[in-house]
Order: sequence, then structure tokens, then C-alpha cells
Amino acid sequence: MEPQTLESYLQGHAKGKMLHAREVAETVRALSEGAIAMRDIINQGVLGSAFATAQETENPDGDVQKGLDVLADDAFLNVVRKVPVALYASEELDHPVLVNDKAPLGLAIDPLDGSSNIDANVSIGTIFAIMPVKDDPAEHPNSTFLQPGRNQLGAGFFIYGPQLALALTLGDGTNVFVYSNRHQAFVRAYENVAVPPQTHEFAINASNFQHWEPPVRAYVDDCLAGADGPREKRFNMRWVASLVAECYRIMMRGGVFLYPGDQRKGYAHGRLRIVYEANPIAFLIEQAGGGAIDTTGAILDIQPHTIHQRVPLVFGSRDEVRQIQRYHTEESATAHRSPLFGKRGLFRT
Repeated sequence: MEPQTLESYLQGHAKGKMLHAREVAETVRALSEGAIAMRDIINQGVLGSAFATAQETENPDGDVQKGLDVLADDAFLNVVRKVPVALYASEELDHPVLVNDKAPLGLAIDPLDGSSNIDANVSIGTIFAIMPVKDDPAEHPNSTFLQPGRNQLGAGFFIYGPQLALALTLGDGTNVFVYSNRHQAFVRAYENVAVPPQTHEFAINASNFQHWEPPVRAYVDDCLAGADGPREKRFNMRWVASLVAECYRIMMRGGVFLYPGDQRKGYAHGRLRIVYEANPIAFLIEQAGGGAIDTTGAILDIQPHTIHQRVPLVFGSRDEVRQIQRYHTEESATAHRSPLFGKRGLFRT
């Protein structure tokens, strides 16, 4: 039996009763075509012209912006001009672009997540969220993107790694499609992904430990204390510094990812953007049975106030996400730990 292609999956979705099902299917199809083209550019590496002209600048939010970031942004904007997208909001742009004021959808996108890893040949990706248009898109272009994440009609990411893969949810579970050279198409590799509810693996940037708030320090200390510590089991620690790579690993084998706010200037509210990073990742993970919070509440329930708003992000295996939430909301989660680990640890002074 031949595997289901992304095309046949989208055709089935287009016939369904979900809001703007046909238009959402058209948009995902166009994004997949753009991702294939981006994969070919990325695969050339420093041998390609896109890298040769990769002068670094800053995006509107102050992050380092490589030439390939700009190229990816232009490429995906051009792709969606052919589909029913009214507004295009991107990490690389100050304001949304009005594409077609008669169309019913808004697309929020991080065109090239993890681009700081390009030189190291680490997996990078494209993250996207599809929203229903709200208000007049010409007069109020921001309104469409300032909706809670639960209003998303679809979300996903392409990961440019050993395989070109698409993690996708259209509100009916999360599926993973891998591009097949033999079929010249994306084919479904994992149907209805289910993130294991429990885990012994967490991902966090340990170099920031001196800036962490007490609940984060307590959680990491307790994990690293191993089988003799309060958690009574051994944990592994991971950190790839590529959001799509971290999320893909968690979908395949479980785990949790933490990028909390911390005490550094500009980091109090985290560094990941809610509209085009946290919301689509949270939608994918929740549809796969996992959890996604800002340390205290569900990411998808947050009402954004600006398109480039930052948010702390914790996501992954449901039971472990709830445990992290308890460290932030319940004093008892840290108050009754053994004296050995309650007073000091690897990341505690």
C-alpha cells in the first residue's frame, strides 16, 4: 500500500467542514512548494550564492538577521501571493504585508528558525501559523495576528535536516510528512503523533543558569540530582538551539523544552515570539497530546498585544510540563525537598 501524500491529505481536508478548509489546504500546499525550493538553496551551503552575499543585519526585533533570513522571507511572501492569504506577518518585517484584502486568512511565519546554526550545519526550519482574518485587513492589519493561539486554523514547521520534513496540524491531530525523492512529494511518515506523557529528558540552555529565576533553578537541580534526588529518576539534558529540531525530537520520543524568562536585560518575558513561534509549536504539541505553557498557563490561551511579543515557553511531555508548572505555582513543589538538594545544587549558589 502506497503511503498517503501531503497532496491527498490536503484534498481530504479541503472537503471537510472546518472553517476555510479549502483555503487552508491551498496555503499549506503553497508553503510546501516554497520549502522544497528553500531546501535546495540551503543544501548548497557556502557554495551557493545565497550564502556568498549573507551580510548580517538586524531584524525589527533586534535579532541578528542573515542574508538567508531575508531571502527566505521574500521567497515565502512570493509563494503566498498565489493563495487566499490576506495578510503576511513575519519575524523579518516590522508590520504585516497586505497581500489580498478579499482573502480570508492571515499567515504568521518565522521564515528561517535557527539561522544562527547555519554555519554549523545544524537543522533549521520554517515555522508558520494560519489564522482567520479578523476585522478589515487593510485598516486593521494587526488584529488578525493578535488573537489567542486557539483560533489557529493550522500550524506547522518544515525542518531542513537529514530529511526535509513537515510537522503539521490542521486541528485534527498532528502528522509528520517527509519529502520523498522517489515520489517527488511529501508522504506521511507518522500519523497522529502522540508525545509520550512522561519523560526523563529536558532541554534548556544551561549557560544562562546564573540568570534563572528560583523555580527554574530548583527544577533543573532536582532533575540533575538523579535517582537519589527529589525526582527519584535520572534525567538527560539536551540543547540544540534550534526550536524546530527540539520540537521534532520531542514529538518523536518525548521530553520537555524550556526557554523561560530570566534576569538578563530584555529577557524577563523570554525570547521566543508568541505569534509565529510559540503559538504554532504549542498547537502542534497540544494536538499530539502534549502540553505548552508560559510556565504558569497555557500558551494558546494568551491574548497577544503586539505581533513581535515575546513569551516564556515550556512544552513537551504532558506530565513533565505539569511538573514544571507546579514548580512555578505551588510552593510545596520545592518546599519539601530533601535538605541536600533544597539548599544547594549544580545550578544553585
